[in-house]
Amino acid sequence: MAPVSPGKKMARETVREPSMSSTPHYVLAQGDGPLVISIPHVGGAIPDDLRNRYTSSALELEDTDWHLDRVYAFAEQLGATVIAATVSRYVIDLNRPATGESLYPGMISTSLCPTETFRGAPLYVEGREPDAEEVERRIGHYWRPYHIALKAELARLRDRHPHVLLWEAHSIASCLPRLFHGKLNDFNFGTSDGQSCDPEVAAGAVGAVRGSRWSWVLNGRFKGGFITRRYGEPAAGVHAVQLEMSQELYMDETPPFAWRAEQAARIVPLVRAAVEGALTAVRGLTAPRPEALLAG
Repeated sequence: MAPVSPGKKMARETVREPSMSSTPHYVLAQGDGPLVISIPHVGGAIPDDLRNRYTSSALELEDTDWHLDRVYAFAEQLGATVIAATVSRYVIDLNRPATGESLYPGMISTSLCPTETFRGAPLYVEGREPDAEEVERRIGHYWRPYHIALKAELARLRDRHPHVLLWEAHSIASCLPRLFHGKLNDFNFGTSDGQSCDPEVAAGAVGAVRGSRWSWVLNGRFKGGFITRRYGEPAAGVHAVQLEMSQELYMDETPPFAWRAEQAARIVPLVRAAVEGALTAVRGLTAPRPEALLAG
């Protein structure tokens, strides 16, 4: 993964755990604006000490949120803080609760340490799936540091601004029959059915694509994952919006998952406009109650 460049005005931190492997946990580029962009599934690294557990097909990493660091390369211009995973979601899914419960009860969805791809193919060599002890190890070394850093950045920016926007950046293949019927909408906004942000913030994001040639939905199949639901706390001045984009908008959905520059040139301005629309709404909100700030 090529993380978003932090530029001259942003502090960059690469966090790694030497006792585990040389693979860093995440890359953090700090900005001063009321915006955090979290990209928890862009990572493509499988630590060396785990690679022999995975099937050869798993190592193609087909369920990665490919190239989202390039899609959101405008982040620095908005004064955003960007936190981006480097480790693959096949190791641990940073957008799932550490307790392991399903975000979509009754529906097929991936788990904290998935054992199958989105299409149902096994990720692990038979008998090499992670046991409970291994899952706990990955939580401690990969999941928890990302969330500690994300919460710290939200608190840092919340100290400086009356409201902060947390933008959860995701993408997925446009057709995955095991997860959803038919073809996915181009832009899938999630606000946990309106619970993770002020309505004006959601309206600001959706307004960028409303009336465009591309399809969109608010709180459809993807309503927001763990990060959106956990950290979106409008009463405390933190407003979370998830955008799940169809990957065919900007890349090839088959190996080697190439970036499509011509298509991306049409899509990136829309993504930026959606972020800016939500950010403008955030800046226009009145200050929340002091006693509500980032509780819990």
